[in-house]
Amino acid sequence: MTEQTQRLVFGAAYYDEYTPASAGEDRLERDMRMMVDAGFTTIRIAEFTWGTWNPAPGVFDWHHIDRAIDAAQAHGLDVIIGTPTAAVPTWLAARHPEVMGVAASGQLNQYGPRQNMDITAPAYRYYGEQAIRALVEHTAPRPNVIGFQLDNETKYYDAYNAGIQRAFVDSLKARFNGDLDALNAAYGLNYWANRVNTWEEFPDVSLTVNGSLGAAFDEFRRSLVTDFLTWQRAIVDDYRREDQFVTQNFDYEWRGHSFGIQPAVDHFKAAQAVTLAGVDIYHPGEDQLTGKEIAFGGDINRSLKDGAPYLVLETQAQGQMGWLPYPGQLRLQGYSHLASGACGVMYWHWGSIHNSFETYWKGLLSQDYSANPTYLEAGVLGREMKEHAASLAGLTKTNRIAVMVSNEACTALEWFSIASGFPRKYTGGGVNYNDVFRWVYDALFELNLEADIVPADAPLERLERYDVLITPALYAAPQTTIDTLRAYATGGGHLVTTFRTAVADENVQVWTDRQPHGLSGLLGLGTDQFTRPDGVRLAPSGALAEHLGQDADLSLSHFLELLTPAEAPETGSDVEVLATYDHHAWSGPAIATRTVGSGAITHLGAWASAEVVRAVLALVADRAGVTDWAGGLAGTITVRKGVNAAGNPLAYLLNYSKDDVELTLPVAGTDVLGTTAPVGTALAAGQAVTVPAWGVLVLEGTRA
Repeated sequence: MTEQTQRLVFGAAYYDEYTPASAGEDRLERDMRMMVDAGFTTIRIAEFTWGTWNPAPGVFDWHHIDRAIDAAQAHGLDVIIGTPTAAVPTWLAARHPEVMGVAASGQLNQYGPRQNMDITAPAYRYYGEQAIRALVEHTAPRPNVIGFQLDNETKYYDAYNAGIQRAFVDSLKARFNGDLDALNAAYGLNYWANRVNTWEEFPDVSLTVNGSLGAAFDEFRRSLVTDFLTWQRAIVDDYRREDQFVTQNFDYEWRGHSFGIQPAVDHFKAAQAVTLAGVDIYHPGEDQLTGKEIAFGGDINRSLKDGAPYLVLETQAQGQMGWLPYPGQLRLQGYSHLASGACGVMYWHWGSIHNSFETYWKGLLSQDYSANPTYLEAGVLGREMKEHAASLAGLTKTNRIAVMVSNEACTALEWFSIASGFPRKYTGGGVNYNDVFRWVYDALFELNLEADIVPADAPLERLERYDVLITPALYAAPQTTIDTLRAYATGGGHLVTTFRTAVADENVQVWTDRQPHGLSGLLGLGTDQFTRPDGVRLAPSGALAEHLGQDADLSLSHFLELLTPAEAPETGSDVEVLATYDHHAWSGPAIATRTVGSGAITHLGAWASAEVVRAVLALVADRAGVTDWAGGLAGTITVRKGVNAAGNPLAYLLNYSKDDVELTLPVAGTDVLGTTAPVGTALAAGQAVTVPAWGVLVLEGTRA
């Protein structure tokens, strides 16, 4: 599908099984006509209906599956088939209760919710394979079936089943070559008599107080997700055609909407199981729509396949309470996904259901299935996507900034929280890793500085593509990662680190030297003391003071490090202090930078305001030479850009505001959508234009 560069996917999840009968008319036929009218290209079916088409072991009823595929084919619509394993049928839970997950309390999960199983359970795998094989064998030959989705938002579901724990112990035996002394030393198990003296006495880890062991267990469980998706991929490959893709709808940490990296999946490793990266992105709506969640979700997903287009398999239409889009917002949201490099947008879901848990997770249509304003606006978007696909499709990006993310750091900071140093689950929560990630990511977004996302094990050759690399709260990392960061900075890159970086090794054991480990010599500063910044403010100096206005927010929150000169600073320039602490007791550098080799390292030692972090990143970007015309529009309009399949520059100017925005174009281009003039009108640099409230201007340039 990704080779079809003149085409964009547009559609929704559709379940004939859930759809009520319509008086005097087949609802399915009417739905298909409405989809075609709205410019739909694709529907997604089957994933949550295992118990409907497989009502008993070995029994398969394809009535609803065939109805949907037949109707879609008759109306020129493609179909994505979802494997059904995210919700087990009643007969499987009744016959094999052991397929349900075991909670940390030791209790077996009760049947009812979806995704509360043990994804390694033999009976679950046995019957799941039967179902997947039957479904894919039945549907793969159909010409309008274009791809398969593996499972749904797969995670390890916090399962502590005995089989999972046995497999974890086996993995530790392999990792430490059976050497218990090495294991005890790596995880610090002598503390509180947690030492393991024989493998047979290995304790249940569900209530462990050892953060190293607990983090290792979570890392192992993330690997189970990768294995699970790889297992499904192998089954699907036995039947799919070469032109049919395999995808998965990865999701993110959930805070009532998508927020940060997913703690229970290593997306970069799991994405190796698919041919096309897929994603579910949900975000605040109405007056809370900012575009940030769409952007970070897209940037992560695009980066999973090294910049290749990805598919938004789920996003909101009407969604939950508070998300009903204002006029213009649904269209803006759709273009926001495309602006990040998506090859298509699909809604969860077509029609709002009439009972059960998600009755009021509204689809594109409400329960009366009428052509409401949201549906009508989707039709505008769908028809535009089809008409202008030659300009909009195949967007690729060559970003010069990257943000490094780490599941291991994310887990470690659950055990050793930023706020207290103790497990977040025992201390009432507080900020976590994703808060730090979003602290820097949102600042980049607000500066119109686009970024790729890279994993913590990215090799130096990949990092060297970028002029700026940011490592938010990289708490735990192996020496190899630290060495790579050093080589990146001394080799010409601009490295930006934050508090809680390079604190512990891959086993979450704290390094014994100054923090950030292995980098303090480059920075010329290090720390071994930190606290909460109660009453502490910043005093900017030098270049940072020049970037900040007189009324800048200089308050601090959550965390500060006390930075002092490194005992043996490495060759480089003098430390350039950008801000110090303004306080009766705490003093010294808070933010500093230093030239090392042909590159530089900048460190944010305290959790400063959004205004300050924007100023720091703007300064770094200026010095790295990565700013361009988009930065001049920051604070006025959001800019996302790249090169389309035709090889032409493409820029999206997105207005996340209830007010029209007037601006002077810094670049020339063709008005793709006819926002300011008739479609295809050439707009000149320096020309005044207006981007409507909740609107978008797409500019297509010509090849350089």
